Amino acid sequence: MPTVDYSRLLPYGELVEHLRCLAEEYPRLIELQIIGQSHERRDILVAAVTQCGTGAATDKPGYWVDGNIHAIELLGATACLFFIQTLLEGYGTDPEITRCLDTRVFYVCPRVNPDGAEWALARCPVLIRSSTRRYPYDEDPPEGLISQDVDGDGRILQMRIADPNGPWKCHPLEPRLLVRRDPADPPGGAYFRLLPEGLIRNYDGVQVKVPGFFGEAQSLDLNRNFPARWRQEFEQSGAGPYPASEPEVRAVVEFFIHHPNICGGTSLHTFSGVLLRPPGAHPDEQMMAEDLWVYQTLGRKGEELTGYPAISVWHDFQYQPGCYISGTFDWIYDHLGLFTWTVELWNPKQAAGIEDRRWIDWFRDHPISDDLKLFAWAQQVAPGEGHVDWRRFDHPQLGPVEIGGWQRLVLFSNPPPQLREREIAARAAPGRGHGAPGGHLARAADRAELRMVAELREQEWPRAQADPGRTGGDPSAAGGAVAQWQAADIARRARGMGTHQHRGHLLGQAGADRRPSLRGVDRALTGRCHSRACCLARACRPDQRARDPRRLIWHLAVTATPPVVGSVARRRCNAVPASPNGR
Repeated sequence: MPTVDYSRLLPYGELVEHLRCLAEEYPRLIELQIIGQSHERRDILVAAVTQCGTGAATDKPGYWVDGNIHAIELLGATACLFFIQTLLEGYGTDPEITRCLDTRVFYVCPRVNPDGAEWALARCPVLIRSSTRRYPYDEDPPEGLISQDVDGDGRILQMRIADPNGPWKCHPLEPRLLVRRDPADPPGGAYFRLLPEGLIRNYDGVQVKVPGFFGEAQSLDLNRNFPARWRQEFEQSGAGPYPASEPEVRAVVEFFIHHPNICGGTSLHTFSGVLLRPPGAHPDEQMMAEDLWVYQTLGRKGEELTGYPAISVWHDFQYQPGCYISGTFDWIYDHLGLFTWTVELWNPKQAAGIEDRRWIDWFRDHPISDDLKLFAWAQQVAPGEGHVDWRRFDHPQLGPVEIGGWQRLVLFSNPPPQLREREIAARAAPGRGHGAPGGHLARAADRAELRMVAELREQEWPRAQADPGRTGGDPSAAGGAVAQWQAADIARRARGMGTHQHRGHLLGQAGADRRPSLRGVDRALTGRCHSRACCLARACRPDQRARDPRRLIWHLAVTATPPVVGSVARRRCNAVPASPNGR
């Protein structure tokens, strides 16, 4: 098998070459597909991983895994490559992997955003949120600080400027480390202003504006451009001019529409070390109860397998109170009814021994003792790179400044090189760590769903047996003939079903009490249901028809269930690089 150094973050050319080598070595297990092109016309590749000898990929239940939709969250692409390698190496030796590839297909897109990743990995890097297309304006910002490497060392760090009224001061125990001033600090001390490293366009000598997320003309956020609950720029920054306006997002959306066999998905981001679940736009109380129960069950299993806590986007991952997140990859849940998780790989706080579980708020306010822990840990794992000593520089506009501080790309957005493989091995490979975004489909998700199906069978199946119209008067037959034509009808309808549908639930909609029932399943089976996922229909092809409705329910449940995994954040506000993260 072609080898890859997982301590490195691969540029586009090397990543593509590695995938092509895998496809050549394992032609019966992996097929590469080009699903679209990026803004800069780079191919977006998807690897379809399955045993071709057991049937066409499109005739098997599918699961989607992607990474690196945000430019500097490069570990997601590395985790996808590790996941693919684990599947290929495990086929024929690991019974679980072998079963999965014989009966399912994994669609893995290691790098949704190849342009932004190339900018981040360049010799003179440019750090942006997502796409390299200028937005919201076609031209450069007329004024403001544009983040860039101004001293030519190949890194984008921070600039500190001495200012008696500045909001930052040196840590009392470590002068290289900046912390927020205390409100009671006397005026006129040794204080600083803190800015991203860069140049200022049209500087008036007083005010410094920072455009975009971190000082850039490219302010798109591809994970705000998906169709579900998309909002305009004034409501949610970075969302793009209209839903799926960006070629990278459109490629993903169209792939899902053209592959109705896909039954769920996971998107890999960094950095918080959490498993994020929907909903993002409303509280759990407004969520369909059956979906919430399934998510909670899978979340508990995900915590056990990965060590990451499973949390709600709405309740636990908002940047500001009331500012909800929408237009994300959770589109596949909101519109297609497919269960999805966003995995936030890597938690630098936890690695440094900080146990604070505030995923966003911590970056706004935390004890200065946490800064010291983070600094000490950075000196151990990335000396001279995680936190760079301040050095004098004559800035062309600001005059004497010092450049140094935290290097976001190396320590926060991605782990230091020597920790990368360990981080993804523990979360992205079945049998080689604690958990996997897809590899534990059988081990975790199936068991959770089988429990739910067993409860349904115990509670509702006697009612179906007592209904001659549903069983043809033969309780023992359990309506086998009905199941056959219903399964055929499912497959037919799944291929032609539209895309504008509401969120679904696993086992069909019941009456006013919202409990799952076989009547709800019947509506899914016969197509009399508005929810695409209610149908889990997409998981059942003509050659996979179940004779017994109970077996059909079981079949749909286990094949449409996602594995357990989770997502991320943004915004800035501390000497520690902006809150982060990826979602």
